[in-house]
Amino acid sequence: MLKRSDIDKRYKWDLGAIYADEDAFYADFKKAEDLISAFPENEKKMTRDAKSFYQTLVEYTKMDAIIEKLWQYAFLGYSLNTADNKFQSLQSKVRTLNSSAAEATWFVSPYILKLDAEVLEKWFFECAELSVYKRMVEKILRSKPYTLSDENEQLISKMQDCFGTHSQIRSVFSNSDIRFGKIRDEEGSLLEITDANYVTTLMSQDRRVRRSAFKTIYKTYDAFKNTYAALFNSKIKETTTLAAVRGFESSLSSSTFSDELTPEIYNNLIDSATRGLTTLYKYYALKKKILGVKKLHMYDLYPPLIESVDRKYTYDEAIKEVLSAVEVFGDEYYNALKDGLLNKSWADVYPTRGKRSGAFSSGAPSTEPYILLNYNETFDDVSTLAHEAGHSMHTWFSTKYNEPHNSSYTLFVAEVASTVNELLLAHKKLELSKSREEKLYILNNIMETYKATLFRQAMFAEFERDMHALSEAGEPLTADLISEKYYALVCRYFGKDVVCDKEIAYEWMRVPHFYTSFYVYKYATSISAASAIVKRIETEGEAYVKKYIDFLKCGDSKSPIDSLLVAEIDMNDPSVVNGAIEDFSNCIKTFEKLYYEK
Repeated sequence: MLKRSDIDKRYKWDLGAIYADEDAFYADFKKAEDLISAFPENEKKMTRDAKSFYQTLVEYTKMDAIIEKLWQYAFLGYSLNTADNKFQSLQSKVRTLNSSAAEATWFVSPYILKLDAEVLEKWFFECAELSVYKRMVEKILRSKPYTLSDENEQLISKMQDCFGTHSQIRSVFSNSDIRFGKIRDEEGSLLEITDANYVTTLMSQDRRVRRSAFKTIYKTYDAFKNTYAALFNSKIKETTTLAAVRGFESSLSSSTFSDELTPEIYNNLIDSATRGLTTLYKYYALKKKILGVKKLHMYDLYPPLIESVDRKYTYDEAIKEVLSAVEVFGDEYYNALKDGLLNKSWADVYPTRGKRSGAFSSGAPSTEPYILLNYNETFDDVSTLAHEAGHSMHTWFSTKYNEPHNSSYTLFVAEVASTVNELLLAHKKLELSKSREEKLYILNNIMETYKATLFRQAMFAEFERDMHALSEAGEPLTADLISEKYYALVCRYFGKDVVCDKEIAYEWMRVPHFYTSFYVYKYATSISAASAIVKRIETEGEAYVKKYIDFLKCGDSKSPIDSLLVAEIDMNDPSVVNGAIEDFSNCIKTFEKLYYEK
């Protein structure tokens, strides 16, 4: 692992752009504390008249914006070194601050819910400035059936600091405290296995290396399965309890309601994926045949099928590839992304000791949309950059074209722009490929994208739904039960052509997204929407691109369903998911025909 001091500053975040030093951080922290301290004065005057109502919302959103900026600084710093006590402390301080803010502002939503509709309409007419808060007020009014008494809302607000800590605990445990062990790589040298390099190791052409990595990492997870189970069970208990307290039928209903969706969209995705498993089985049968193995094991699923074009990409080459793919979106998109990646240090590129594994994009209206990578020079890493750049540009457009409090789009649409970029990059590479082998390699990457983003995430979604349902039925979620249920699900999704090695039963411990309840299914719905969008971009060109960019500009000014309708994508229509499965099937057929042609 490299040290951060060994990496050129061009490839590292400059968090000084958020706060020059800790004094600047604590200056904003003090501003937030002062706003929190003064905010309860609004309780008596908030519903007095239109002007007082407006002023309360101004102070409310200003406080929220400062806390969000503070959180970004602490979270991003922590992500660079999860063992750094300084940023762990800052995160803890911001969580406590946010809890204090929730306690001080507890009355905002309940008091809005008490207002008469005619009074609200009159105030919006009298005070033109209030119009920027109309969407916020409408979203609060939706929650009326699930709002508790003033006393209970105040009690829950005081407990905010206790909620949502499971993800951080898991991250510290997995990235800082656990050592998975070492294996011998292709040259016989010792290689330490980490969450960051595990999947890359599974892409090795040496089956011994893949098997060793697989056995090594899951041996460690097995040793800590009871700890992970206790943590996972506790997270689910928190989610289900809060949903029940508010009167939701289930935690799934609560989650989809908060996203302005319905459980039907979630369940329909799983139903469509289940019906489409024959397409997934065809892919695994093809892979088994091409790899020439008698038995296709779980550790055989990642190596590329076309070894000869499995080339390395420097990070600078990756930037060029991604920028080339997004030229279709026009100058505003292209120039903003180019400036962010080349001049504004949007990306922290390389893996280092203690750095959070995986990749993400994160930002606030007052910060850049930062990208965390663990770049290892594979085409998958190039695709990851395209994916996270899609997130960042969605954030960039949403922030530019909306007030700060209307710029945070929901998670349901968050993965659409990122997946559009992934597919466009792959299609662009396929179009420009010079040889049969290169075409096959790109087709294989497209197939892997559908397999991993549609079917794998649908499998995760089914697992998560069932775990919450078991907990709500009073079933204790022990390590053995969780692993048994997960293993049965894996066997069904992978079919008869894949050997489901017993160690895969522990894979649920590796998935950090399970600590953001009911999140993973959004990858699957998003690739479905993205497939439809990319087809229209490629067939209709500039006329449709404008509609897509308008979707990116929506932010939270519209519901996620209505936002996608701006791009003429209706997620209530099963044909969107079914169309993505058909695209996957057609890709398999194209690959197979090209691979076996004389």
